[in-house]
Amino acid sequence: MAALAWLLIPLIAVVGAAIWAGWASRNRTIGDVAELAGYARFRDAMAKSHADVDSGMERPEPAAAASASLAQRTQ
Repeated sequence: MAALAWLLIPLIAVVGAAIWAGWASRNRTIGDVAELAGYARFRDAMAKSHADVDSGMERPEPAAAASASLAQRTQ
């Protein structure tokens, strides 16, 4: 009976290794597709915000022009 127990230990280890190997080599493309879709939404959002800036919203002034403008406003 003790010999049977010693034979079951490697058998259980082989079954466990086979289960782990199957899990480790599973197809993970579903996560990649969702991640790429999120990246596409991010690119669209960034393009939209840059289009708003280019369409006529006020652009920030350079530092020298801003300080000169501030000096004129305070006088």
